[in-house]
Amino acid sequence: PEILQIRRFADHPDYIAALAASVRQHWMREGPPGNPDSYCLVMSFHSVPCRTIARGDPYHDECRLTARLLAAELDLPADRYRIAFQSYPGYGKWLQPETAATLTELGNAGTQRVDIICPGFVSDCLETLEEIAIEGKKTFLQAGGGEFHYIPCLNERDDWIHALAGMVIAHTAHDRQPS
Repeated sequence: PEILQIRRFADHPDYIAALAASVRQHWMREGPPGNPDSYCLVMSFHSVPCRTIARGDPYHDECRLTARLLAAELDLPADRYRIAFQSYPGYGKWLQPETAATLTELGNAGTQRVDIICPGFVSDCLETLEEIAIEGKKTFLQAGGGEFHYIPCLNERDDWIHALAGMVIAHTAHDRQPS
């Protein structure tokens, strides 16, 4: 058996488009962000130990790339979105800033509305649903924040499934070319 991997898709146009469509649909359901001076889209990614980044892992750069491209697709200025990192299960220094600390800071600042999305997760799991949607909301509200909205992961969205299928087809077709 042969195992093929798609090692990265942080900047794949169809992935970014699916994320942006998800946020826009959320805005249509929940209403637009409102006062731009008191709104923030938090993009929370799973953290990793800094030592892996120091050894050449491109993860941190890919998270920032995804966030920048998503913000651009949504026409969000740099002061209307934040990148944060969740889950610190081990020892040593991990990527910062922590999602909980970011939500506390935004709450303390009196931010009227936070929407949060986890672009590094293509499907919801206990981590996104418990740690972010439930605990994150509690953290933000207890710090004095206003509205908190969790935007679900891409899960089985048609645009994401088509994007993923396209990546797989392109990747396998490339690897199957005769030498």
